Amino acid sequence: MKRFTSITVLAVIVLMGMQSMAQGLTFRGIYQTSRDNDYPNGVYSEYVGYNYSLYKPIFIVQQGVYKMEWDGNSVAMPEKYPAVNKADFYSNGRFTDNDKALWASNFNMMYANSGAIIHNGVLTTIMSRTDMQNPDGTWVTNDTNRFAIRKWDAHTFDLLSAGDDYRPAWDCLESAGMAVNPKDGKVYGLFHITNKYLPDSILNDPDFFADEQADSTDSGYAICTIDLDKMEISQITPGLYYLNFVTFAINSEGRAFAMTSGGGTAAQPAADGKIYDINGELSGAHVMEFDLTTGLMLDDNRASTGYCSQVKRQAACFSKNNPNKMYWMGYFNSGMGFDDYGNWNPLSDLNWIANGKYDTALYEVDITTGEATRLGIIEDRYLFAYMWVDGEEEPEQPAGLRGDVNGNGTVSIEDVTALVDYLLNGNAAGINLDNADYNSDGKTSIDDATGLIDYLLQGEF
Repeated sequence: MKRFTSITVLAVIVLMGMQSMAQGLTFRGIYQTSRDNDYPNGVYSEYVGYNYSLYKPIFIVQQGVYKMEWDGNSVAMPEKYPAVNKADFYSNGRFTDNDKALWASNFNMMYANSGAIIHNGVLTTIMSRTDMQNPDGTWVTNDTNRFAIRKWDAHTFDLLSAGDDYRPAWDCLESAGMAVNPKDGKVYGLFHITNKYLPDSILNDPDFFADEQADSTDSGYAICTIDLDKMEISQITPGLYYLNFVTFAINSEGRAFAMTSGGGTAAQPAADGKIYDINGELSGAHVMEFDLTTGLMLDDNRASTGYCSQVKRQAACFSKNNPNKMYWMGYFNSGMGFDDYGNWNPLSDLNWIANGKYDTALYEVDITTGEATRLGIIEDRYLFAYMWVDGEEEPEQPAGLRGDVNGNGTVSIEDVTALVDYLLNGNAAGINLDNADYNSDGKTSIDDATGLIDYLLQGEF
């Protein structure tokens, strides 16, 4: 029998401890827009006072950037980070620091109920204004000013935009989530397409209108890229998919995944807390993979996650160190539960504090199998609209991205302009010569500019 020395045992203990430590992660996220009663303990905001230097009232609100710790065993309650401390700008009935007061007040505008993304050092938040209610109980349905777009410094979270950029409903900026693809540096999202006409290739298909319910508009989810400067989406497919998608994320391998809510089932959780169908198979939310080139959903045989969630936007992300584990911050249940009489029924929204209907949880989803593990419950309705692993705000850009002459992580007409300027004038400022050698012949010439233009026109290297 092999004997273990004390040194061997100590080494094993140290390795086990290192593995345990490696499991812990710190997540950052943008707090979801909440409606009445959505705030923990009923707290909507704190009025600090009217700042006469800034000509505005100052509030401390629930919105903002949060941090959430998972130590490998339990999930800590999210906390605002960077913190907003009234004492830093207000004391003894007066404002002591107007810059900090303005910074804190701007968090009033950090709404992201239709998606958010960090790209090139800028946080973009999108808020849908369709579900806002007037004091008289009527709903705001102004389609011409549907989406509120705001830009923030992704490091200091200072507001960069004036906060008055509104886009119409037909721009289709509502998404199940957005993410940067580390393979090409582009921002992709699963966008809900509405009020757009289908392309002629479909409209001219005589079989399309064989179904009497078919119409000429595009009204499902579609994989799109988005130009964050112009806030314009480019559809890779029409809106083909009608599932209740609640997340979208891209892993370090450039593979894209979305997840459904699974909220349609009325099944009760089993002893292990998961939900199974009549055949004993896992049910609930399901992970779907998309091909970012074609925009089409890939066939797969993954099981469901085993958990049901609300049909509301949630957040998911990957750690760059593990492309097979997706972290999902979702609702704790599907809105079903045991009522006061012990029956399994829909739970009341008004009693969410008592029945936990809108409590959330952190899950780890194995994308190779589709099954999820609930890592911990997060009480008081904390939910992120966008989430990332701390220190991984943006994926590493691919080294030597062909054609990315200006080194901004994407290939566009701006790279052609920069390359031509360099070839004509020798202006090498901001030029990545490795990337400019488009045809990889070891030199930079007009042939590279021609090849780059062909790529932009044809979409193929």
